[in-house]
Amino acid sequence: MTRAAEQTSSAGCCGSCVNYFTSAKFLLYLGHALSTWGDRMWHFAVSVFLVELYGNSLLLTAVYGLVVAGSVLLLGAIIGDWVDKNSRLKVAQTSLVVQNASVILCGIILMIVFLFKTQLLTLYSGWLLTMCYILVITIANIANLASTATTITIQRDWIVVVAGEDRSKLADMNATIRRIDQLTNILAPMAVGQIMTFGSPVIGCGFISGWNLLSMCLEYLLLWKVYQKTPALALKATSKIEESELKQLNVQKDSELKPTEGVQLIGEKDVTVFEPHQEKEISCSARIAEPFITFRDGWVAYYNQPVFLAGLGLAFLYMTVLGFDCITTGYAYTQGLSGSVLSLLMGASAITGIMGTVAFTWLRRKCGLVRTGFISGIAQFACLVLCVISVFMPGSPLDLTVSPFADIRTRLLEGQSLPTALPADMSEISFTTGMHNWLNRSSSVNSDLEMSSDSVPLISVSLLFAGVIAARVGLWSFDLTVTQLLQENVIESERGIINGVQNSMNYLLDLLHFIMVILAPNPEAFGLLVLISVSFVAMGHIMYFRFAQKTLGNQVFACCGLKSKAVSNDSPPSNTSAV
Repeated sequence: MTRAAEQTSSAGCCGSCVNYFTSAKFLLYLGHALSTWGDRMWHFAVSVFLVELYGNSLLLTAVYGLVVAGSVLLLGAIIGDWVDKNSRLKVAQTSLVVQNASVILCGIILMIVFLFKTQLLTLYSGWLLTMCYILVITIANIANLASTATTITIQRDWIVVVAGEDRSKLADMNATIRRIDQLTNILAPMAVGQIMTFGSPVIGCGFISGWNLLSMCLEYLLLWKVYQKTPALALKATSKIEESELKQLNVQKDSELKPTEGVQLIGEKDVTVFEPHQEKEISCSARIAEPFITFRDGWVAYYNQPVFLAGLGLAFLYMTVLGFDCITTGYAYTQGLSGSVLSLLMGASAITGIMGTVAFTWLRRKCGLVRTGFISGIAQFACLVLCVISVFMPGSPLDLTVSPFADIRTRLLEGQSLPTALPADMSEISFTTGMHNWLNRSSSVNSDLEMSSDSVPLISVSLLFAGVIAARVGLWSFDLTVTQLLQENVIESERGIINGVQNSMNYLLDLLHFIMVILAPNPEAFGLLVLISVSFVAMGHIMYFRFAQKTLGNQVFACCGLKSKAVSNDSPPSNTSAV
């Protein structure tokens, strides 16, 4: 009997493992990991390629960054509207093919340019080479727009349908997706950086093109498997009127929501099999005006959402130099930290980011979704106080009397050339956009010229990075909170366009923070940028607090551990989460 019981237990364990690894949830994770890995490699490599191509000039990289940011800002709502108006499988497959095909084509063009750059320079007075540059930036931008469409449809729509009525499952899936993002954001650039370091740019282009070709085939198969295993994906709500009543339920107070109502918000929708409707013949002028009308309607719909303040609060968090991007790392390099130390700090930031995803799932179970965002915001802001303190500590270069461009003018007048190459140990640092790379290289250039032989006290920069790294816990927990609020409260037929506008808002504030750095690029002004950044983070969390107060009333201050009747009403069963 004992042996038979052991065999039964072993068979049950194996069966559970097989069921998990063949489930739609795991296949979705696997597809996202492949997509994100290729995406991170490409974003890192294209910046370096553009610098190499233009004779170590930063012009192409800067143009690429501005084009990418401007395109998503202007076309985010239109992309989201396209996601809403087409079937899920068609959107996912089209965006996947366009994204990967664009990267492959870019890789091939870059290989040709690297191999025949000398010959291209002599043809048509160099205009053919210029056209190649324009073509690369244009196709790379198309790849980024397709990536945006993929993110909206998979992370904002498919994942909600796969999770079904279980909001705890949705929270766990969101957290797992973010953990995958954290890991690939560190490991993928390191991997392609090694290939480019020990090989050549041509080998790097070939590797990325080959990876995307293989990844596209696997992701296409995985998407089809997930679609087959989740019949609900074939159903798509087409009537905004029918869903408007459900949307109104989401703005009620938590204490007024019954557990069954929480389930109904996601699961019990009137849906129909998506069938493209026959459109009436539209005039030429109407077709021309349609994108502008979609753009306007998208932003108006975003403003009218019950979670508008929460989404706007998240966007304000992008207006900061305290993210672990190249601006902060470039500043740290001017303060005496080596590239190897910065790489370790980036690894630590990834760990705290993963801790934030764990904290999100725990807090949501204990306190509910809205309070999780409130607590996460307080935690992030409390950690960023360390960054404010660092501005006034020994070693801080804060000096607002120094002109931002005085040092550059002095060198130009003296006829000194500006170095353009990054130090070798900086090659493994992850960049997210070409604009990031441009600013990081600019900061590294300043570091080579401005660092004296005297050691710089590390108290200030140590406090700065302690605050930035610790704040990642609250940041990622808050990001997941707003993401799930958008998933649960935006009606299905508007999910694409609302999330497209949210992406546009994020890019807008991100672009503003780059403009802020361009206006004050010297290390002496970085302390002022820190204070401005913390102010924007505070404003973002104030907006979220206002949203939480409107949603929960005075119960937003209720302690999660209290067993009062009001709080217990706010804490539905484990498979639901009142908003």
